[in-house]
Amino acid sequence: MIEILLVDDESYVTESLAQTIPWRELQVEQVYQADSAAKALGLLEEQSVDIVVTDIRMPVTDGLRLIEEIAKRWPHIRCILLTGHSDFEYAKRAIQLQAFDYILKPVNDEEFIASLSNAIESLKDEWSETEKYHQLLHNRKADFTVLRSSLMHDLLLGRKLLNKTITEKMEQYEIRLKVDEPAVMILVQMGNHFRAMDHNSAALMEYAVGNIAEEVFGGEFDVWHGKAPHDCLAIIAQMKEAYHQSIRMRKDYEAARRALLEQHAHVLQKHVSNYLKGGISLAITGWFAFPEELPGAYRAGLGAMLLQSDDERSIAFLEDRASAPGSGEAHIKSLECLYKPPTLIHLLESKQWEAARAKIGDVFAQLEQARASREHLYELFLSVTNAFMYMAHKQGHFIAEIDQAGMDFLLDRSIVHSIDKLRTWSLGMLEKLEKELSANDKFTKSYIVKQVQEIVSSELGQDVSVKTIADRVYLHPVYLSKIYKAETGESLGDYIIRMRMERAHYLLKSTNKKIYEITLELGYQNPQYFSKMFKKFYGMTPNEFRD
Repeated sequence: MIEILLVDDESYVTESLAQTIPWRELQVEQVYQADSAAKALGLLEEQSVDIVVTDIRMPVTDGLRLIEEIAKRWPHIRCILLTGHSDFEYAKRAIQLQAFDYILKPVNDEEFIASLSNAIESLKDEWSETEKYHQLLHNRKADFTVLRSSLMHDLLLGRKLLNKTITEKMEQYEIRLKVDEPAVMILVQMGNHFRAMDHNSAALMEYAVGNIAEEVFGGEFDVWHGKAPHDCLAIIAQMKEAYHQSIRMRKDYEAARRALLEQHAHVLQKHVSNYLKGGISLAITGWFAFPEELPGAYRAGLGAMLLQSDDERSIAFLEDRASAPGSGEAHIKSLECLYKPPTLIHLLESKQWEAARAKIGDVFAQLEQARASREHLYELFLSVTNAFMYMAHKQGHFIAEIDQAGMDFLLDRSIVHSIDKLRTWSLGMLEKLEKELSANDKFTKSYIVKQVQEIVSSELGQDVSVKTIADRVYLHPVYLSKIYKAETGESLGDYIIRMRMERAHYLLKSTNKKIYEITLELGYQNPQYFSKMFKKFYGMTPNEFRD
């Protein structure tokens, strides 16, 4: 509701307006009166006034100075000036001060009501835009969580994107990491206290751990955290330029860098224990080139987690493991076939199922000829699951939907007990993946149409357009429009209009809502434009239809 302040040193003017104008019909809840600029400013400091109507000629402080002060202190207030015929120069000055309108005295009620109605509509438009802006900010932040998670999954699982594309996405999602700069990754395994929680509570705890990590590491590092595909939390960190410059010339640079990571890792565990009442174990990778070497660092970190003890507060540095006897190059070369192009991910993406089967068979044949260690089996398992998860993720599936047993290797490690068991599992998973995704091809377009229709029906009052919907379903607007038209015979733009008009038809027929209320509810900002669209669709204006 609107609150108005009337200001005139001749009190009979404000009294007359207060008594004769149909304020309630204009949705004005409160009318205040003042006979001087000083009293008006005092009222404005105490009350939530939306519109000020003031005379220009007043003693001590005139109306122009009053609205100038209002513009400085309360820029949201609309100001209307009352002026005589001889005060035209004042009126010009009022326009310069961005007064909303001016009315000649003696005041004509109809003219006054028209001016006031315009001011009220202007306020409502502003409030609507502000509310819309805040809603967009809220949606943007909510969408960022999903978009950041999707990007992290793609990169961890080995999807190849141009560095320019990655940079653009990180800028859009407000991720502060830099392409082609060294990074380190910390994988967090949640302890038994968290695993006993239901899915939503566990997800909330993971998010809390990520936020704590940002606070702990944030002084010296830029941090990006998110849920990793293999049931753990991934924290990717890059040293901030200022801190890096302060230590890079030190002789003990690498030792200082490690000591800082270790110190922060212990603080992270301590804070999680104190605030969330649970334990976490950490695996910290070596430094790698981001994002090129991220998938390899992720696989190495997962391998370290597999080899960790059951101590919920352990911290494992991969550089210690890499320097141990029997690790390193020999380990990588034994799986050379796995990483030789075309990669397993590429074969799955292009639906070359037989070639993918042959590649997996070649890798196992190579392992049988060599003396396969437990680390070999872990790395093979992680590489294959990465490829499977990436493919399922790309098609909008969780891997557990395809393999009911799931792939929680951090809890069930029996799959990697032998070459035969791992081969059987890998080929079986590939067969399930092929069956699911091949069958899914024919449903993909209808699924997209279903998604679009759900978005439109649930968000008619928001900024629903072909572009915003295309962004939500990760398709180009032109391609989405073609799919929708081909599947339904109706253009997506026409469908959005039809849904809005059908909703308007219902609201006009079944409710007492005013036209401007329905206009806003349907996401239109201009009642005249809404009326034009309604008439084009139904052959009559909303008022004619309601009558």
